[in-house]
Amino acid sequence: MTRREQILRTAAELFAARGFHGVSVAELGAACGISGPALYKHFASKDAMLAEMLVRISEELLEVGRTRVGGASSPREAIAALVEWHTDFALRHRALIVVQDRDWESLPPDAREQVRALQRAYVDLWAEQLHAIALAEGSGDDGLDGARAAAHAAFGLLNSTPHSALLPDEQMRELLVRMALGALLSR
Repeated sequence: MTRREQILRTAAELFAARGFHGVSVAELGAACGISGPALYKHFASKDAMLAEMLVRISEELLEVGRTRVGGASSPREAIAALVEWHTDFALRHRALIVVQDRDWESLPPDAREQVRALQRAYVDLWAEQLHAIALAEGSGDDGLDGARAAAHAAFGLLNSTPHSALLPDEQMRELLVRMALGALLSR
């Protein structure tokens, strides 16, 4: 892990625990084992740190999601791969989910737009597969908007991990995958 990645990981944990505005640069530097001003060797500002953190996770979700869909032999297999990927991501990155949810408004406007565009593309990736399943199986097709709504509902379930992970991770993973696939494939 690079120093920059270590700083982002530490920042995510601190921001999740105390909020973006509740963490000073000095505290963040101390948690990383450097002085606060030394952070500026890696990031232009605390805002830039938050922006990179949230843009990076959105890029990763979309990139890996596209790879999973590309490697699937059917829309059902693609949805299963997406659910498994997102579940694993949510269990590994609970702090980032909290930061994304709570500190969204603290993002600089250009980063907010970039994250929104990446998230829309990620939702559409899921929606296209869900829509294809509905068309192929003749099951309640609500169009792409309905498929987008279903994807958002699944994200709500999967992104609940910071608040709902009462089981060991592997059991929680199995539960979330089973529930998400049950909901998405029974539409």
